[in-house]
Amino acid sequence: PASEVSGLSCPENFMEAADREYRHFQEGYLWAILIAEFLVSAGGNGLALYRFITQEQRPWHPAVVFSAQLAVSNLCYALTLPPLAAYFYPPKNWSFGEAACRLERFVSTCNLLGGIIFISCISLSRYMAVVHPFFTRKHLRPKHAWAVSVACWALAILMAAPMLSFSHQNKPQQGPGTCSTMNPKACVKCLGVLKGQLGTFRTYSLVLACLGGILPLLLTLMAYISLGLVVLRSQGMSTAQKVHVVVLVTSGVALYACSYAPYHITQMLHVDAKLRWMARCPSFTNETEAAEAVHLGAFFGYQATRILVPLATCMHPLLYMAVAPSLRCHPCRRNPHQDLPLAGPTAPQSQLSP
Repeated sequence: PASEVSGLSCPENFMEAADREYRHFQEGYLWAILIAEFLVSAGGNGLALYRFITQEQRPWHPAVVFSAQLAVSNLCYALTLPPLAAYFYPPKNWSFGEAACRLERFVSTCNLLGGIIFISCISLSRYMAVVHPFFTRKHLRPKHAWAVSVACWALAILMAAPMLSFSHQNKPQQGPGTCSTMNPKACVKCLGVLKGQLGTFRTYSLVLACLGGILPLLLTLMAYISLGLVVLRSQGMSTAQKVHVVVLVTSGVALYACSYAPYHITQMLHVDAKLRWMARCPSFTNETEAAEAVHLGAFFGYQATRILVPLATCMHPLLYMAVAPSLRCHPCRRNPHQDLPLAGPTAPQSQLSP
């Protein structure tokens, strides 16, 4: 059956012409990159979580609590990469069923949002420990960090829940033959959204971009700027320590701004491009015209950020090293007073000027 947008039908042969343009990149490169990122992300975050559980002093201070949640979120996100890579491996074909299709999209979105939220929590925790050390020591306890973590997981699940409705397995009609690279019409698709739901999905994506992208980015940026200013004004820290903190702060913001923010932006651009293509679809005269009208720039931009997000989860263990003593190289430190303010509320506050 033809797909419909705004009451106008789009012939299936035109839809298939557009899909061919998309499959070339996904089948050629994306699946291999996702497998490599899975191995690095699962290994790094798994090791970090193991060190948290076995070597971190109890009770965990808030930054470690949030870092452990981030590691769990990254591991769950990494587990969605092998099924996605198997889907993109030529011929592009989803062989895991309807429930797995919906679950993969939901878990991926939920833990993408969870990662963003917990990075913001780590940033705000560091801000409180350094900029408001007396309030933090007097009023904030590990139980508060655990309560916030539960609320953050609930928020991520709530925001990702619509993906269970949007995602859908699309089976071919009877009689197309066997799925192969030469016969893609016979392959099963796992769609993030049906063509007829693109308008609604665009609104949903905009909400996610604001609540799950822009707002956490602003909170993270404000926290790190304030933290950086306090550290730079400190009279009790050496220049090398200040540079170290500035590098950590800058890299944390850059990691966020170069992965999660572009993902939300390019997703919106890709959905807009699809909507424009669907609006023009009924007027196409042949498959060549339909294929040429595909906005590959928006598509490739979106696919590139789908690579950057898993890459960011591979880099998060470096972020953990700044907040968890169990992940740092203790023999490399000549004395305990070399701890940096990012290491947690246990770092000597005498390093900071009042």
